[in-house]
Amino acid sequence: MKVLPEIYPTDLDAPSANTFALPAGLIGFETYRQAELLYESDNLPFLWLKLTGPRDSLHFVVIEPGGIVANYEPELFDEHALELDLSDPGEAMILNIVTLRRTTPLEATVNLIGPIVINRRTRTGRQVVIANYSRYSAHHALIEKPQNAGPVSTY
Repeated sequence: MKVLPEIYPTDLDAPSANTFALPAGLIGFETYRQAELLYESDNLPFLWLKLTGPRDSLHFVVIEPGGIVANYEPELFDEHALELDLSDPGEAMILNIVTLRRTTPLEATVNLIGPIVINRRTRTGRQVVIANYSRYSAHHALIEKPQNAGPVSTY
């Protein structure tokens, strides 16, 4: 199933909070099975993904890639679409984890190979490796480096 990374308005019944379940957790964090999306309007399009585990919480910076990552068209394996009970691409919310480094924030990258896919209707998500992973990178630069125009003349 091809899923669209755009943000879709929905008329589905949903809890008032931005919470969802991750029954398998994230890769490397399998015991963190409850998630909540947090945001501050000044920090958009960046969101905080708060994962709650047995003893503590973890936070990740994530984005919804629509309008941010050009030509990103993740395709799910049929088994993942079935596990998430996705009957329509518009039901899928796509979140990609961002890697930021304090010393070099302009070199932020985003994982396009292993997005978190959430069924907006059931409020259940899963981190998957997309079927068309070979088209993308797990370290996709969020900000393109400017092309070097060559040496500057000082006449």
